[in-house]
Amino acid sequence: MWNRFSLRCDGCGYSVPKEKLTQFSTVKVNSQCPNPNCNQYLLNVHYDLGSDHFLNWKNQLLQRPGSLWRYWELLPLVNWDMAVTFGEGWTPLIPLKRFGSKIGLSNVYLKDERQGPTATFKDRQATVAISFLKEQGINDLVLASTGNVAIAYSAYAARAGIQVYAFFPQGVSPTKIKEASLYGAKVMAVEGTYDQAKAMAAQFAKNQGIFLDQGIKTFAGVESMKTMGFEIAEQLGWCSPDWYIQGVSGGMGPVGVAKGFKELKALGLVDKIPALGLVQSAGCAPIANSFHGGEQNVSVVNSPETAIATLATGNPGIAYHLLKQHLDTHGGNCATVTDAEAWAMVQQLATSEGLLVEPATAVTFMGVVKLAEKGIISPEETVVINCSGREKDITTVT
Repeated sequence: MWNRFSLRCDGCGYSVPKEKLTQFSTVKVNSQCPNPNCNQYLLNVHYDLGSDHFLNWKNQLLQRPGSLWRYWELLPLVNWDMAVTFGEGWTPLIPLKRFGSKIGLSNVYLKDERQGPTATFKDRQATVAISFLKEQGINDLVLASTGNVAIAYSAYAARAGIQVYAFFPQGVSPTKIKEASLYGAKVMAVEGTYDQAKAMAAQFAKNQGIFLDQGIKTFAGVESMKTMGFEIAEQLGWCSPDWYIQGVSGGMGPVGVAKGFKELKALGLVDKIPALGLVQSAGCAPIANSFHGGEQNVSVVNSPETAIATLATGNPGIAYHLLKQHLDTHGGNCATVTDAEAWAMVQQLATSEGLLVEPATAVTFMGVVKLAEKGIISPEETVVINCSGREKDITTVT
């Protein structure tokens, strides 16, 4: 039998025994190393990339359905009959010639994640994470969310028969909270920041003995995001773009996408790993500000000053170290965008490109403009923008 993957700590070398991979919740379902002598590194999923199973992988993919599960060999599920799916993934990669020409870039694409089941790239996270929890026999799930994660998880959890308890901070659109509740989630509104909502969710999970999803600390989420990198490379004819750009809150998305490109390079399917463009709200930019300040540790934003709740993570934790390491090693940069600039971009994209996006995505596009204006992105470079989230409440567009 092919042992496709293992869970291993990159700090101390601890490896989860193979026989416990389908009972991982009895060890520690989140990704922190359970070795008491370890410095609490995260467990990482390592795949058997040298296997002969990958020799003809590119041709095999041509025969598979257009779903992120086409890459099942590089996803951490043991039993494939446990997959909870709506056919998500394989979203289109669309050239943006008009947008690109206005800012002097000739090769700009959007990865249209709005076309997922709940209209954001969090559908990728939900399908892999909920499938993993189903395989583990977990029936209840607690999470904190600024909207999109809760919506995606609630939809997939409903399909899997898993109960979601979702904690929302102040500022989250009532439309998003209502959508999560329609899928059956039990929702709790917190009078506080996203980080405070996370603390309350953690306490609730501990008191009730319920599994707590911790984003980047729950490895299934990171692994799911790789599939966007796989798709981009395949859609570009097995080439990596020069830049992958994303609006960033907690940072798990680009961490996962980068891991995907690293695995493809290890397989010899692409020749480089793209630079990352990380764009944050100016009112909550711990990653961008810390990176530009040359800081080794992130400077936490305790009181976010942005109306874009989706981007209001004041403490990205370990994601900062992982992203800074990528920027230092493989290149990239950060940008910040004001709320006013984001709203202006929402309108610009609608009228000039026919794209209706939520403000967090508009932040990403405006970040590309700024990186191009500063010459950080060169005119001939290939740029892929994560276009995630359609504005569902157009009454908020001013």
